[in-house]
Amino acid sequence: MAELTLREASANPSARLEWVLVGLGILALLAAPFFVYPIFLMKMLCFALFACAFNLLLGYTGLLSFGHATFFGGAAYFTAHAVKVWGWPPEAGILLGMAGAALLGLVMGFFAIRRQGIYFAMITLALSQMFFFFCVQAPFTQGEDGIQGVPRGVLFGILDLNAPMNIYYFVLAVVLAGIFAIWRIVNSPFGMILRSIRENENRAISLGYSVASYKLGAFVMSAALAGLAGSLKAIVFQFATLTDVTWQMSGEVILMTLLGGIGTMVGPIIGASLVVGLENTLATSGFPVTIATGLIFMVCVLVFRRGIVGEVYARVLGRAGKG
Repeated sequence: MAELTLREASANPSARLEWVLVGLGILALLAAPFFVYPIFLMKMLCFALFACAFNLLLGYTGLLSFGHATFFGGAAYFTAHAVKVWGWPPEAGILLGMAGAALLGLVMGFFAIRRQGIYFAMITLALSQMFFFFCVQAPFTQGEDGIQGVPRGVLFGILDLNAPMNIYYFVLAVVLAGIFAIWRIVNSPFGMILRSIRENENRAISLGYSVASYKLGAFVMSAALAGLAGSLKAIVFQFATLTDVTWQMSGEVILMTLLGGIGTMVGPIIGASLVVGLENTLATSGFPVTIATGLIFMVCVLVFRRGIVGEVYARVLGRAGKG
């Protein structure tokens, strides 16, 4: 099945372009820490994985969630607490963060998938706000102070993650593995059913598929991968705060995905890189980052209706069709 999918992708112009972009991107990321500040690159990678996880739900299942900060920030809290307070190694803390995010996704998805459209989005927002207020009050999150001074530790007892290059290549490897997992899900029979649900849910039901089960499965997978991104962020920056679980964080990942192009593998990565790069560039300029991001979003909506990468794909496919 994997070989068949790869052959089909190779025959598709947009897929060929995507593979070229992925190859160039990996080469650039391998060399990047020698020229760019590694902490900035790791932040970009964490948010790229977060956006790709969100795109699995929105772009390939057609479900718009306003509560994905719950999984991102919740996993950050779980990992930070396990590593700092319980003394767990970083790999165990990250796995706990993923498991916690998946459990939160199971609970939230169980209630949310019973509704569609704006009602689904509002339920995820409401449940996310409930979790936010839980984090404000829960003793283990340390309230507004957050969990600070999280040790990076030693990976598998061998690799010291306090060394910048060690932790960078570890984060890069985990993010690439996460994105590959998303690609594999999307191009599996399960992913094909998700696309059919997105295109015509009633027809998928008429074919005998348990739509609710597939939606819940996609929701939990998306939550777990978003949790992986949050866990990595907690290890990289050595803290977990309320900022990671606010509704603004959920809005930010939606913006990243829309800017890059929903329903594409590369689009969310480009969108996340653009937003994180803007935040980093404008942080010391005095110009409001939100205004700059909003202006760019308006331009993209007017000029790139499918997102940056989506518009590029459409033009490449258009030329290929004419040819």
